[in-house]
Amino acid sequence: MGKTILVIDDSATVRQQVGLAVKQAGFDIVEAADGLEGLDRLKNVADIALVVCDINMPNMNGLDMLEQVQKDGKYTSIPIIILTTEGQPDQVARAKKAGARAWIVKPFKAELLAAAVNKLTHAT
Repeated sequence: MGKTILVIDDSATVRQQVGLAVKQAGFDIVEAADGLEGLDRLKNVADIALVVCDINMPNMNGLDMLEQVQKDGKYTSIPIIILTTEGQPDQVARAKKAGARAWIVKPFKAELLAAAVNKLTHAT
């Protein structure tokens, strides 16, 4: 496949778990520890097919990063999955408004995440 998934989470353990889940589905992984690093990776790594992003992170949280991506306009075609412990309706609504295509609550099932990644990358 050769597609790359950008995983943005301040937890190295979660990045590793997500990486294992999507690598088994045939994707490459690029990691970022917060929204600022995530924006940098979007700008500097070619062929990012999808982003998996946490909400609560230092420096720049996931919702702020999503809104920056929307404002920029260059990356709005890249599907974004929110992967978080959060589930408040206002946060879900804000994420959807900012372009998130799916919301998965931690702890997550690897097969569910892999299925969502496959579905969204084949839909684009």
